[in-house]
Amino acid sequence: MKPQLVALDGPVAVGKSSVGALLARRLGYVFFDTGTMYRAFTWKVLKSGIPIEDEQELCQLANTTRFDFVTSQDCCLSPIVDDEDVSSRLFRPEIEDLVSLASKIAGVRQALILEQRRLAQRGKVVMAGRDIGTVVLPWAELKIFLTASPEERAKRRYKELSGRGENASLETVLADLEKRDGMDINRAISPLKPAEDAIIVNTEGRTLTQIVDNLYALAVRL
Repeated sequence: MKPQLVALDGPVAVGKSSVGALLARRLGYVFFDTGTMYRAFTWKVLKSGIPIEDEQELCQLANTTRFDFVTSQDCCLSPIVDDEDVSSRLFRPEIEDLVSLASKIAGVRQALILEQRRLAQRGKVVMAGRDIGTVVLPWAELKIFLTASPEERAKRRYKELSGRGENASLETVLADLEKRDGMDINRAISPLKPAEDAIIVNTEGRTLTQIVDNLYALAVRL
């Protein structure tokens, strides 16, 4: 039997969204990138005008924000915040600047993790993030941790940003990525690390198809 829940973790720009979406489609599942939920919440923070330093107010906001999910044609789930579809606004620079600060607050993470677990109850979900296998869904039947060098990931992120028409040098992208890695790995709450029973998959030098084939084989082998 195929696993009902697949946890897909790894650092920024390692390819979790691209890999996860294709794997979910191949399995006949839905795909959810938890990073979109943290971005959606950050949008709500900006809309509310609450200072990012006010952790108490942000925790209260997280507990009173209602999240729903809509499935697109490519089997990906997008968060709906208080009945508002914010999917087209999640990669704005102002959100990019604040999402890591909002997501490291313990009370915010606890509130959003409850929503992520509620979503997982439906089963047949590939869920991607940085703490899915360790914190959000430690009971997932299949846990994958994707890796690649910072340089390789910076090239991917640079290509992604350029495709969206954003101006950024490769050097700046690499520096930002390494800074984000440091924050994710060293944060006190839900640090980035593989689950003890996760399968490590290095994506460097491999095509998207090769990676998805690898993960699909792992899923159907269970």
